[in-house]
Parts: sequence; C-alpha cells; structure tokens
Amino acid sequence: MNILLLNAAEVAQALDPTALIDALAEGFVALSAGQIVAPPRAEVVVPDTGFLLTMPGYQAGQGIAVKLVTVFAGNHAHGLPSHQAVISIFDSATGQCLALLDGTHITALRTAAASALTTRLLARRDAAVLAIIGAGVQGAAHLALVPLVRDFQAIRIYAPHVAAAERLAARDPRAQVVASAEAAVRGADVVCLCTASPTPVSAAAWLRPGTHVTSVGYHPPQGELDPAIALNGRLFVETRLAFAPPPAGCGELAGIAPAHGTELGAVIAGQHPGRQTAEEITVFKSMGHVMEDLVAAHLAYRHAVAHGMGRLVAL
Repeated sequence: MNILLLNAAEVAQALDPTALIDALAEGFVALSAGQIVAPPRAEVVVPDTGFLLTMPGYQAGQGIAVKLVTVFAGNHAHGLPSHQAVISIFDSATGQCLALLDGTHITALRTAAASALTTRLLARRDAAVLAIIGAGVQGAAHLALVPLVRDFQAIRIYAPHVAAAERLAARDPRAQVVASAEAAVRGADVVCLCTASPTPVSAAAWLRPGTHVTSVGYHPPQGELDPAIALNGRLFVETRLAFAPPPAGCGELAGIAPAHGTELGAVIAGQHPGRQTAEEITVFKSMGHVMEDLVAAHLAYRHAVAHGMGRLVAL
C-alpha cells in the first residue's frame, strides 16, 4: 500500500484560501442536507495534561477522512503548538488509506476559513473595523483570511502576551495592538475570538448594534464566548450538534435550546435568512466539525496529486 505524505509546508502550498472558503460553503450545505456521515467526536483525556479528539467523516464524492487532534495547553513551554493534528484520507470504494496530511495547518486554516465565510454571509457590508482577540495560531489565521471578505480600514489585536500581539500586528499595516479586550471590541464591526480561554474574553455589553462575532475557541466545560452573547444575538452554528455536551459540542451553548441556532448550510441554501437588519448582532459559534477537515484535506490532496507534490511511502 502506497500512502502520499504531505507536510505542513506542502499543505499550505496546496490550499488556496479563497477556494477553501468557497468549498466550505458547499460543505455546509451538504452538512445541513444530511449528506455528511459523521459520528460525534470522541475524546481521550490525559489527566492534568491534555486530550485527544477523534473525528471521522464521509461524504460521497469526497471520500473518507479521519482527523486525530491533540490539545495540550502546556506545549508552549516546550516550543510546540497546543493543537497538533494529522488527517488520513481513505478511498471510499476500497477502504485503502491514500494519504496522511499534516492536520495542524489544515485545522488552523479551515477554522479561520469558516469564520471568514460567516463574515461574508453575516457581517454588515460596510464593516470597517475588525477586532481579533488572541495572537496564537488561530489569531494569525484569522488575520490572514477574514480580511479577504471585507474591506477593513482598521484591525485591532489584543492578547495577554503583548509581544505575540505585536508580532501578529506587524503582518498587516492596518493592524494595531490595543491594551485590553474591551478596547478591541468596543466599536468594532467584526469580532473574532481566537483563544483557548476557559472563561469569556468579551462581554455582551461591549458589543455595539450590528456587530458580527465569531468564536472558535474550545475549552470545556465553559470557554471564551459569553453565553449572553449567544443568547442575545442571532446565533449561527455548523450543525445543531454544537448544542450537545462536549466533546461533541460546545460548552458555551450548554442550556441553550438548539432551536435558538440556525445552521450555516440552511442560510447558504436560502432556506433561512442570515442578517436581517443593520442593528442585529450576529454570532457564529464554531464547534469544529469534521466536514471542514474533510473538505480541506481533499482539496489539498487533489491539488497535490495534480501537481506531483508530497512523497509516496510504501507500508
């Protein structure tokens, strides 16, 4: 059996961000239409250290993908990212393993691409100020992708580690570091929460009418998103499985009725409205569905095969 190996640099080269955003839109429609087979993710916990999530999924025409992702908060002390992942692709006709890809970059890019997609769908057309809370891997990915869908005039970045925030801000001439999360959020048109915080990093009272909020952090049993923001805004989710208890769903949505959320796929398909007024606050809470990994991995795999990238390894 020959398996194609793609490292992080090759995955980055193979994934075009704009193409990924468009492919995710199609994936969300398929997800809401029941065309994705994906059991709830399972978790293996290493006490006081971290955890591993298993995320398998299948779609006709895309094949099978399985992601293994670990989250070990103490990794920064070892010079390693807190989130690390690998993704395997399997042929849906034979079950043969076709490829093994670096999933760390895919996770970062597909997560930010989903936020960019929701910003394209739900943010006001005249949105001019972007706030990013968090200056890690997700903060960097959001800075690269979210501005692709709106013409922001200013970008505010806040992170507890000022040096990290300054390094991130240096990547975009519109970006500046601010002194607090509140200073970043107040008056912003789009707010991206990109942290691993176990408690809320933004208060509902800081949001002005018409703001679009995205939250991608995962730190059960709670997390970075103030439940009041999810309750008081118009809430959008990848799937209503997001309301299930972790590890399948999002801790911040505990106790909120699933009917309160609208699936993105239903909005893209024209079955439910997106933003309805200039004043309403729209909220996207990401659970990180395997559909996004499936779409991104196959996009990278097809590009790599077409352009002779990677290395074939015989097992």
